[in-house]
This record gives sequence, structure tokens and C-alpha cells, in this order.
Amino acid sequence: MIRGIHHVAVHVRDFDRMVRFYCEAFGFEDLGFEGGWSDNPLIDEIIDVPNSASRTTMLCSGNCYLEIFQYSQPRPDDSSVPLRPFQHGYTHFCVDVTDIEAEVERLGKLGMQFDRSDGRPGRAVDVEIVKAIYGRDPEGNLIELQETLPGCEFDVRRLPKARMAE
Repeated sequence: MIRGIHHVAVHVRDFDRMVRFYCEAFGFEDLGFEGGWSDNPLIDEIIDVPNSASRTTMLCSGNCYLEIFQYSQPRPDDSSVPLRPFQHGYTHFCVDVTDIEAEVERLGKLGMQFDRSDGRPGRAVDVEIVKAIYGRDPEGNLIELQETLPGCEFDVRRLPKARMAE
């Protein structure tokens, strides 16, 4: 069952400046969850980008999270097509699901592709707080499926009522 959009992600050139911008310009709240990764084969598997490294944070406004990335590896190449998760700009949206394997199967029948860039079949990867996989719609737009696991700080069911849109 799909519960709704979890977050929109944007890759930026200047992490601190853009976090300030989204907080000041659009009223996003910085939840204090700054993280990132490097040398993490599980994250590399989810995003289908070998040897990736990025700084990341999650902001919140109303009933929407905004994930900010600044990739350091691989170096962004804004000229490549189609858009890859490490390029500048809006890269994907994430749909929160309750049974990720069933949704991968169902969406695959509707034309969504979950194959990796090397041709291997994609799979949902468990990284302790979520299971996730990236796929592409029939026109090639990147979409993440995510099943939040117990203890995840960013479960959509945990959004305080005060943050929910009226």
C-alpha cells in the first residue's frame, strides 16, 4: 500500500547555504539530522552509484520532508543524461510504502524499471532505518521507493499534527 510522498531530494553545490535558503525562504525546519556516507556499499546499491560519498540532511515543512545532498564522489557532471542522483537539481521523489517487495513487483508490471546501470536486477536494500530502491518511470524519471522500519526518525506517521497541512 502506498501511503504518500515521503520527501523530495535536491543535490546542491553549497550545502550550508542551501540549507539556510530552504529554511529561510520556504520555512523548512532543520531537524538536526545531518549525515552522509562514503565507502558504504549498501547506499551505493540503493542509488546505483559505485563508490559514492555525500553529505545529507533532512528538512521538514508541513507534511513534507526535503532531503538535501551534496555529493563529493563522484564529482557532479551536469552534462550527463539522463539525470543521475549525484547531479545538481531535483533528482527524485520518494514514495513511502508498507511492503516494498510487493510494490517493486506491482510497479514493474506497470512499466517502472528497477534494473541497475550495469544491467543487474535492482533489489530493495535494508539499511536499518529503511529499505529502499531507486527505479525509473516509463519516461526515465528517478523515483525512490522506501519502507520505513521501526525506529526510523523520518517515518511519515511520526509527523506532528502541527506540521501537517490544514
